[in-house]
Amino acid sequence: MFNFGKKMKEITISIEGMSCNHCVASVKKAVSALNGVKSVNVSLENKSASVKYDEGKINAQAIVKCINELDFKATLRK
Repeated sequence: MFNFGKKMKEITISIEGMSCNHCVASVKKAVSALNGVKSVNVSLENKSASVKYDEGKINAQAIVKCINELDFKATLRK
């Protein structure tokens, strides 16, 4: 598989405040729209999101900020 210089990274973000599938869809839609994000999986059960993104276009803090702007409490898991 060729990478062509892209630095793909995967992070897990804890998300407090999601209570239904509409919350999950809102987070997925907002994060998916960010430039550089390649995939997003949001879990209501685990209260988290797994995000694959291109480090050359966006950073983890910007993704967390996007979720927090939806009135959820998002933090990067270590």
